[in-house]
Amino acid sequence: MTTSTSSSNSAAKTSKKVDDIAAHTESPLTDKATSAAHLAVDSLSSKAATAEQNIRHGASSSAETLTEKQKIAREKLSEYSGKTRQLAAENPLATAGIAFAAGMLVTALFRRSK
Repeated sequence: MTTSTSSSNSAAKTSKKVDDIAAHTESPLTDKATSAAHLAVDSLSSKAATAEQNIRHGASSSAETLTEKQKIAREKLSEYSGKTRQLAAENPLATAGIAFAAGMLVTALFRRSK
């Protein structure tokens, strides 16, 4: 039984190959369309990969730039807050006058908006 089963499997495989060859020779238009579709998908795939790589590089570059800008902003804030504290310590009367004037200005703006 094993011999008859293997010979029938072999015959089925041969028949399938013959059918595949016949199908390819009988449908050249389908073969051309399939080939064109494969080429289009391959082309699209390579373009998508290039685009993804460019986006990843741009995002990485943007993150590095943002980190540098944040560092610079923190340094400036620290520098200016130190200068402001020094100025307030050296001129307490002027600091109080500026604070009073700012408070009056904010109060006037709030009263006007109501």
